[in-house]
Amino acid sequence: MARASLSSPNTAAQLAPVRPHSPRRLRRAVASALVALALCAQGAVLAQPAAALDDPAIEASSVLLVDPESGVTLYENNADGTAYPASLTKIMTALVVLENADLSTQVTVTKADLEPVTPESSVAGFKEGEELTIEQLLYGLLLPSGNDASYILARAVGGTVDNFVAMMNEKAAEIGCTGTHFSNPCGLHADDHYTTARDLYLMETAAMANETFAQIVSTPSYDMPETNKQDARELENTNQLLDPSSSVYYEPCTGIKTGNTDEAGRCLAGSAEQDDVTLYSVVLGAADADIPESLTETKRLFEWAYANFSMTDLVDRGEAVETVDVVDAENDEQLEIGAATALEGLLPNDVAPEDIEVTYDLPETIEAPVAQGEKLGTVTYSYNGQTYGTVELVANNDVNIAPLAWLRNTVQELIAIREVRIGLAVGGCALIALIVFLIVRGVRKRHARQEYEKRLADIPYGMYGAAGSAPYAPGAPVGVGEDAYLVPISDQQGEDAAPAAADPTPQHIKTSAAAPAPASQPIGAETPLEGSTQAYTYESPAPEAPKTPPSAKGRAKRIPEI
Repeated sequence: MARASLSSPNTAAQLAPVRPHSPRRLRRAVASALVALALCAQGAVLAQPAAALDDPAIEASSVLLVDPESGVTLYENNADGTAYPASLTKIMTALVVLENADLSTQVTVTKADLEPVTPESSVAGFKEGEELTIEQLLYGLLLPSGNDASYILARAVGGTVDNFVAMMNEKAAEIGCTGTHFSNPCGLHADDHYTTARDLYLMETAAMANETFAQIVSTPSYDMPETNKQDARELENTNQLLDPSSSVYYEPCTGIKTGNTDEAGRCLAGSAEQDDVTLYSVVLGAADADIPESLTETKRLFEWAYANFSMTDLVDRGEAVETVDVVDAENDEQLEIGAATALEGLLPNDVAPEDIEVTYDLPETIEAPVAQGEKLGTVTYSYNGQTYGTVELVANNDVNIAPLAWLRNTVQELIAIREVRIGLAVGGCALIALIVFLIVRGVRKRHARQEYEKRLADIPYGMYGAAGSAPYAPGAPVGVGEDAYLVPISDQQGEDAAPAAADPTPQHIKTSAAAPAPASQPIGAETPLEGSTQAYTYESPAPEAPKTPPSAKGRAKRIPEI
């Protein structure tokens, strides 16, 4: 099987269009529809139709061919129709045994184990009382398709056959089978023993994941060692696709199991591997013949698939699939988005790049900063309605954030922290309180100054003592309260005035007992409220040189600050 690529330099742009200078959206890269091929007379449907892909027209009642790596169906016909599985039942029997028993466990065949085996059954030839390991019984179950081995294993693993069958049905439901019911461990016909080709594919996939199962079903023949009841002998596989001496030998075949009853027809669940591509098939209800058609049709189905399909590279690791703008990017730098891993799919040889449907799952916008390798989203590749895989998308380059955007984001992040919000609230309240305090303090200060100036304006003032002017008489009142330097004129003039004296100073002012304030005395902030005031008198100081009376402007400057 050849390997193709859809991500070559000439086609990569078609799969991953570049969209510079545009916000990212969830969009599909390609929207091309294909026309289905004509159905064959039996109603077979190609799961992967293409213009030049021929229908193999497999002759069977139910057919399914799947790439287990991706789960993509290459071909199907009535894959969900109810059918009888015959000895394909033993795939589930072996799977339950392998999951619940040790291969080296010794089992002794009982008479009851052999009683359900009908004369027309295929058998491995085990005898009552024969001692065998679980592994030897599995070879007897899967190669010659021994019904005797199925009942021996069912009793040994499940305790009873009925309990083991219940385990089979539980396992079928566990792996996703929806159209299956088992009533025995071997596949003898019963109306309530049925399945579908799609369910058998699920059983096949689960069983082939077990290395022991895969090894057994790929063995053309097995050398059974001598036992306590029989000599060494050879067990041959009923799957002739594995037999080099058979006319239907198919070298890529790796298993799995044949089946046959009158009601089920010829059946085969097959597997093959070629050019590192594994395929699983299910063919049910094929015709009987010297070489059963389940074998010939399965071989023809595999040959058709390997001839018409190729493993195709859908995207390479690191391949750029998008180029987009980044919000707040420094210098408007763009981001290249690439695939984190490679993806390949089994596609028809004639598929064109535009036939591949590419779906991006990316955010509407990406904000800086972005680090190389950062996960950004996914891209999904589909063809003809089937998904081949989803790849993670990462940044192929760094994108730095613009400084102003970084500062804005940092502030927003800090504000988002609860402790910071509380701190800002407390600080804001403190700032408001300080502003209110300063405003109130200023108002009170202005009010006090206005009251002081008003009170000062209501008092008549005399001249400061100097030669030839009215002197300050010792004991004369010189003021009230804060106005101790101010002397009423009526108390400084007269014939009995004392000799001239210097300006009164604080050390020359004495406080007298409280006396009633004159009616004309203004009441200020520091005037007692009980109708009395603090009076001050002048005490004559030592004689000093006379001073020049200060001007009114000078007196104003000596008024104490409030």
